[in-house]
Amino acid sequence: MALMAEVRRTVAGLGWVGAPRTGGELLVVGPSLGTSVEALWGACADRLGGRFDVLGWELPGHRSGVPATAPFTVEELAAQVVAGVNELWGPGAFRYAGDSLGGAVGLVLLVDHPDRVSAATLACTSARFGAPRMWRERAALVRAEGTEAVVKGSRERWFSPGFADREPAAVEALIDALRAVDDESYALACEALAEFDLRQRLPRIDRPLALIAGRDDVATPVADAQRIVNAVPGARLTILDDVAHLAPIEAPDRVAAILSNWPAAALESTA
Repeated sequence: MALMAEVRRTVAGLGWVGAPRTGGELLVVGPSLGTSVEALWGACADRLGGRFDVLGWELPGHRSGVPATAPFTVEELAAQVVAGVNELWGPGAFRYAGDSLGGAVGLVLLVDHPDRVSAATLACTSARFGAPRMWRERAALVRAEGTEAVVKGSRERWFSPGFADREPAAVEALIDALRAVDDESYALACEALAEFDLRQRLPRIDRPLALIAGRDDVATPVADAQRIVNAVPGARLTILDDVAHLAPIEAPDRVAAILSNWPAAALESTA
């Protein structure tokens, strides 16, 4: 598709997130729709110490991401994440973590590029994100009224009750990132989610996979993560209380602990 070159430029601009590089294992992290990778993953990355060097990528039209002008798929995003890592770091295997749409990219990496992913930790994600009609309606809304039209709903879906009172700066950084997203790029990402369906391909995954679900998440409920775990041999699920849709910023200590201990140590499933 025409967007491939644009996505390539976007992911070729991958950036290091959080603490300075220490020569640790490479961890590639992916954002949720409407967020920036630094605002979403920065606090978690800082807690990983020397365990990982954390490399983040942006969605088209998000923060430093090149705006999109033509349709793209989640599969294309995954392929170009691989291309960007190749350019910046090389052809070896890496750890991957992603939230929501970033988690969907992780599922595609595990299915289509299994030799590149040594293990994955995917938060607040799904193999199928609800009804396609809902995503197409949201795309039409943003094209007509801009991303400001989805700010209120995103505040309600993204954060668990009380989080905005505890961490107002973190919330406003993410809302500011949403307001700054290129409208057409956001709409095209919605349409990519409308077409995404990896449910039948999940049993092909043979890499260590940890799922994180927020008990307060209404966008990708616990049941979505459980369906992935049921379909992928050996996959594990951790459910976090007081977390909604953006686990890396709502619970950076707990997410960092899961990343540090998986798959070297067994995780306790709370499903």
